[in-house]
Amino acid sequence: MNSISDRVAIVTGGSGGIGGLAARRLASEGMDVVVHYGSNREGADEVVAAIEAAGGRAIAASADIAEEAEAKALFDLAEKEFGGVDVLVHTAGIMPLSPLEQLDLEVFDRVQRVNVRGTFVVDQLAAQRIRRGGAIINFSTSITRLQYPAYAAYAASKGAVEAITLILARELRGRDITVNAIAPGPTATPLFFEGKSQELIDQIAGGNPFQRLGTPEDIAEAVAFLAGPARWVNGQNIFVNGGAA
Repeated sequence: MNSISDRVAIVTGGSGGIGGLAARRLASEGMDVVVHYGSNREGADEVVAAIEAAGGRAIAASADIAEEAEAKALFDLAEKEFGGVDVLVHTAGIMPLSPLEQLDLEVFDRVQRVNVRGTFVVDQLAAQRIRRGGAIINFSTSITRLQYPAYAAYAASKGAVEAITLILARELRGRDITVNAIAPGPTATPLFFEGKSQELIDQIAGGNPFQRLGTPEDIAEAVAFLAGPARWVNGQNIFVNGGAA
């Protein structure tokens, strides 16, 4: 098993709020990081620049993670630039909201393609190529338990992510690779704030004992734990939501 400071991580969705902080947090532990982005090149470049300014090594790369050839290129790049892959942090996903009754089926299909097929594709590649002692960290959501209206398509896709995660953990028996999912609660990112009134934001923030939204830093701490010292945590869906009911 490589020490945490010798590890190489791929962070999908690394240009986003949670993914970007996760990439920076892993880099602060000494990991080399491939910062994946879908369309937000500027955001990914900012994350890479912040990592490099702090003395770390990182590179940005674009891919449609639901396309096998493009996702494979991320792993190829990590091996070419940094020598291998030890950690996959899969935060990439989309979250269009609509009541089920009104949701366009094309939107539903797009959510499942990105969130479910995308997870399956990158997890399959990770299972084939991550080195012993590594970690696969998928992202679910606390919405699967909180059951807010308008989240049906998103929650359905993340329920599938949980199933993929828990089964893969058992399929990798004997490989010394942990596979877990993080299920954040409402987190203060641009994606969360989009389209919400201040009244609704305050209502959601009051739904946990701390009476605040989570932060990307809160989630990044859980990522760092699973990516490094948490070798006896495996096959789990970990709710990181401040105790939201």
